[in-house]
Amino acid sequence: MKQPMIASDQVLRVSSVIVATGVVIVGLKETQDIFAPLVLAIVVGVIVAPLSDRLKRLGVPAGISALSVLIAFFMIGAALVFLIEPYITAAIDELPSIRYELHKLMFEYRGLIQGIGEMNEEMKAALGADAEATAEQIESLPSLTDAMWLAPALFAQLLVFLGALFFFLLTRKSIYSWLSARLGSGAETHLFLERFFAAEATVSRYFAAVSTVNAGLGLAVGGALMAYGLPGAVVWGVAAGLLNFVLYLGPAAIAAALLLAGIVNFDGLASFGPMAIYLACNMTEAQFVTPALVGKHVQLNPFLLFVALVFWLWLWGPIGGIVAIPVTLIFLRLFDILGDSSSPPAKPAVRAA
Repeated sequence: MKQPMIASDQVLRVSSVIVATGVVIVGLKETQDIFAPLVLAIVVGVIVAPLSDRLKRLGVPAGISALSVLIAFFMIGAALVFLIEPYITAAIDELPSIRYELHKLMFEYRGLIQGIGEMNEEMKAALGADAEATAEQIESLPSLTDAMWLAPALFAQLLVFLGALFFFLLTRKSIYSWLSARLGSGAETHLFLERFFAAEATVSRYFAAVSTVNAGLGLAVGGALMAYGLPGAVVWGVAAGLLNFVLYLGPAAIAAALLLAGIVNFDGLASFGPMAIYLACNMTEAQFVTPALVGKHVQLNPFLLFVALVFWLWLWGPIGGIVAIPVTLIFLRLFDILGDSSSPPAKPAVRAA
């Protein structure tokens, strides 16, 4: 009689875990306006934690060091805006010519487009789709009014991010100690505390290596496009470096945008040159540079990496794509699943806590 009771208890326990996990995922999906900037702030705080610790060792108070990090973010953001603003203004001024080039391209390939259109109509007729409803959905694009209504929400998320980043940097060691005491008991508390600092070190080194790679990619893309003669090559280089932090989705967006830029600025086969240059640089980075630099610090299963990225992109969109890898690294290191010996000794940090 005892064996069926034990089996039923295990089934009940597993079912409870599955239901609780589903509830948490749905909750995170529905409250992404709050939790997405919170998690992003924690990830950024973990990344810049070594900088904050260095300032504290120089005698800077904890509050001032955390505030200095926020000021540094503002300065970097302002510098990027100052750098790309002239190019964005020029792109807005060229919108009429972009539309003309697109219409010209559609006119040149009207036979192919008409064939696709006829195939689409046949499919809609076969599936019983309502053409008028489809047209209404296409026409319902976001307007300036929609953007104005969206601005307060974005500002609120920015405030959540900045506030969470400041207070996380201010109290992160206390947070680690509290979580370690809840996750383990006795000797396990010290073990979990060490793992928290090991996860922090792993994510910081990973981000430093990836940032170096992405900066090199941006310089290579910008220089190659400048030599090719594409206007705004500096902005394209900056965009290539920044969007490369969002795996798969960022490079795909840059490649599509460079294809459009090539069609607008060049004729014939030269139109595909900017996209081809970027793809060549991106493939070189992905196949040779990143494995050589990042692989020395972190060894991740590609399938696990892809699954984590898909899940977080589905959960929170672009922000999910940014936090996917750092959050995965934190959990793997925290529960000692990563399985490499690259983490540095965390005992000095633990003593400081």
